[in-house]
This record gives sequence, structure tokens and C-alpha cells, in this order.
Amino acid sequence: MANEGFLDTRGKDWLGIGICDRCSRKFPIGELWSDHNNPALKVCVDDLDDYDPWRLPANVEDSPVLRHPRPDEALS
Repeated sequence: MANEGFLDTRGKDWLGIGICDRCSRKFPIGELWSDHNNPALKVCVDDLDDYDPWRLPANVEDSPVLRHPRPDEALS
């Protein structure tokens, strides 16, 4: 049985230990990711958020100008 405070870093690229900015649990530094909405936060996979649609750029709207408008005056 593994000790709760022990973090096995054998076979990892980095031997650093990081703390998740949301849940405050210890993880190997390679298992922490930049949060999508706030890249300054390093979070674990369980606390990783999806992109917030309100922070994404707005959709490009259609042009309201008609391509071939009907003239206001009679053609004859």
C-alpha cells in the first residue's frame, strides 16, 4: 500500500513536483497543464476546464448589404 504523501516520479522526464492551483494536490510537474481560460494557472487533468465560450472571439456576422439591390426609380 502506497503512502498518501509519497509521489512516485520514477520513469518521468522531470523529477519536479508541482501543486495544482485548484485542488492543491501534488503531481509530477509533467502532469500539470495550463488552464484554457487562464493560462497562468497550472492544473491537473481533473480540474482542467473547457474553453469558456464568452472569452472566445465573436462570430463573424453576415454582411447586411445586399449584393444586387432593387433601384428606387423605375427603369423605363
